[in-house]
Amino acid sequence: MSAPEVPPLQGLILAGGRSRRMQQDKALLRYAGQPQVLVAYERVSALVSPVFVSCRKGQWEDANVNALPQLHDTLDDVGPLGGILRAFEQQPDAAWLVVACDLPYLTQTTLTALIASRDPARNATAFRAPDSGLPEPVCAIYEPAIAPLLEQYLSEGIRCPRKILLSEDTALFDLPDPEALINVNHPHEFEEARAHLGDTL
Repeated sequence: MSAPEVPPLQGLILAGGRSRRMQQDKALLRYAGQPQVLVAYERVSALVSPVFVSCRKGQWEDANVNALPQLHDTLDDVGPLGGILRAFEQQPDAAWLVVACDLPYLTQTTLTALIASRDPARNATAFRAPDSGLPEPVCAIYEPAIAPLLEQYLSEGIRCPRKILLSEDTALFDLPDPEALINVNHPHEFEEARAHLGDTL
């Protein structure tokens, strides 16, 4: 008997958040001379294809950003879960490498390690958060089998991907670089990241 076919891996950049705490769109913050959403897109595109940006329709005026392949949110106020469900709606037979756009410390090495650790027989593959040991849901791989479960959780009012990954069959691995998944939500964190990464607006 032949082994089951492994679902193809596609990429999804989560960039549709309202960025209320940052007070400006986090996807457009610049660390490497270009908008962070474009940096994330290029890093993921180097490893999987195709890659889409999850965002709100008409979210940006920047022509370079708008040129990226987009999946527009169809669910309001459900956070990252809405973007992931939209991706499975687009391609239900694919697995999705999901990456948030607000991870300026994320490197190619970390993404490569995640893909190398992928277990397609499980519902998802994720890193453990260094401080809590809980799954990191916004740099993770979601297999097709988890899609109907995500819909069920949402119908029950559960919108937190971390809680879902904790409850489901998730392959968990230690994060190679403890700082790789530090996200930037507030202006002071943005300034710290800019200073650390040596860039300006």
